[in-house]
Amino acid sequence: MDGVLIIDKSAGMTSHDVVARVRSILGERRVGHTGTLDPFATGVLVMLAGRATRLAQYLSGAGKEYEAVIRLGYATDTGDVTGKRLECEEDLTAETQRLRREGIETALASLRGEIQQTPPMYSAKKVGGRKLYELARRGEEVERKPVRVTVSEFEAIAPDGPLLTSNNDDSYDLRVRVVCSAGTYIRTLAEDLGRRLGLGAHVTSLRRTRAGRFTIAESFTLERLSELAESRLIETALTSSDAAIAHLPAVNLQDDDVSRTLHGIDMQIEDEAVSEWSDCQSVRMRDADGHLVAVGIYDRTRRTLHPKVVIANSAEAL
Repeated sequence: MDGVLIIDKSAGMTSHDVVARVRSILGERRVGHTGTLDPFATGVLVMLAGRATRLAQYLSGAGKEYEAVIRLGYATDTGDVTGKRLECEEDLTAETQRLRREGIETALASLRGEIQQTPPMYSAKKVGGRKLYELARRGEEVERKPVRVTVSEFEAIAPDGPLLTSNNDDSYDLRVRVVCSAGTYIRTLAEDLGRRLGLGAHVTSLRRTRAGRFTIAESFTLERLSELAESRLIETALTSSDAAIAHLPAVNLQDDDVSRTLHGIDMQIEDEAVSEWSDCQSVRMRDADGHLVAVGIYDRTRRTLHPKVVIANSAEAL
């Protein structure tokens, strides 16, 4: 069972929970993912099964797209709806100038482009070999180095009029859409937006709608995946290894080249099409039927491809 599955994760599950469920449904021990989602979040989780788990490095850095609800009025210790409310005397109300449409649009615009983010304490990021959320649960806080991320789009979603929806606790909800680079924390983005507006903020709902080329429209719930498995139709939910990394250039191999590739032997490339490849370019190496055999690294000086990650096995490919 080799390939990629696009799962629509439900709220309340950790990414590890999803891995365990997919392993059980597929009857396949080798299952992984290309990027976690917080337990309260929903949406696209890209899962790799079988030998496709070797492709994680080519998919984990892909851009992401989200829809979220940011609650303006108070912050929480986790930056999301699962945390404890933090009171702040400087919190403002929606009647202030900064919470008018112009102020919100200005604040959103200030967080687009390349920005610096400090990873939140309640995150899976490791510092000194320890996960930050484990330290946070013990009441410890450590220094975190800011990281540079790119926020391509950060906009309010207000199809029916006002940007803000009023709640009963003097807080206001703002629906937003975010397109960003891998490693961007939407919770931190929400908190930074609140700071621009002069009040606390946190995320109450978060849905990932796209990860790289994979969208929510092509995803499957775990329940649907289980139904397909019971009907022996699980293959209909799988994206092939070759299609999953279609963003990489490809070269088709002759039978002799396939055999050499499986044994890790470099292949000479004479095709003029490779003139546009950069040195160390990752390249799909496929057999005559278009099945992925390996991912190679191009040596521009020697004009060779070195098989770095072999996907096929000799029994299938020969």
